[in-house]
Amino acid sequence: MTSVIDQYFSQLTERLQTVRTTQADAIDAAAALCARSIAAGKLAFTFGTGHGALPALETFPRTGTIVGFRPIVESTMISFHHVWGDMGARQYRFIHAQEGYGKAILRSHQIDPDDTMILFSHSGINAVILDIALDCKERGLKLVGVTSLAHSSRTASRHSSGKRLFEVADVVIDTGVGLADATLHIDGLEHPVGASSTSLTIAIAHAIVAATAATLVGQGITPHVMVNPNTAGKEAANRQNDANYDELWRRLKAR
Repeated sequence: MTSVIDQYFSQLTERLQTVRTTQADAIDAAAALCARSIAAGKLAFTFGTGHGALPALETFPRTGTIVGFRPIVESTMISFHHVWGDMGARQYRFIHAQEGYGKAILRSHQIDPDDTMILFSHSGINAVILDIALDCKERGLKLVGVTSLAHSSRTASRHSSGKRLFEVADVVIDTGVGLADATLHIDGLEHPVGASSTSLTIAIAHAIVAATAATLVGQGITPHVMVNPNTAGKEAANRQNDANYDELWRRLKAR
């Protein structure tokens, strides 16, 4: 099995390197938008459905992230690991294809035109993602799309607009992941294994957060950084992180 493991990590490493060399400018552009919003006391929202919710969740609050990033995570959009029963795979498959649901999500978050929205979607074609993308554009928000151009450009939209995420976003970050996502072929199996889109999008999410922090520092603004209580001293870390939460509440209360 070592050869399969080597193949998977080799593929993943190559894809990360491709993102590093081809998408740095796009990641910098995304960070500039996020820094603009955060510097103005606004928010940089992150959202995805299904596995796209995982990179959104990573942007705050966890060690090394900064106040100003605001994940939107709908339980109906991420709990399909149950498969059977409540919030299962079939419910998810149905609801992420329903137009109008994305607009309802945005109405619950008091979106401001000076906010930034980052959407994570491998395909970039489904209804909820396009609802949010198009509604953000109508409201005047800057929009970042993290998506696979190889997949999205070869797949028809499932939204009545006919649009795909990469056609709506102000900044597009291409993961470079192929149409099938999983591309590791094993003799005796019909279908490939070894998906890589989640690993890549999480790396991209942290790169955006880090670049945003660097941009703010370059502007003379010290971002509020989440620290690890297991290495920074529990009491001191908790005080800093509680102050970070208070800063987030200040931004939310202003709405």
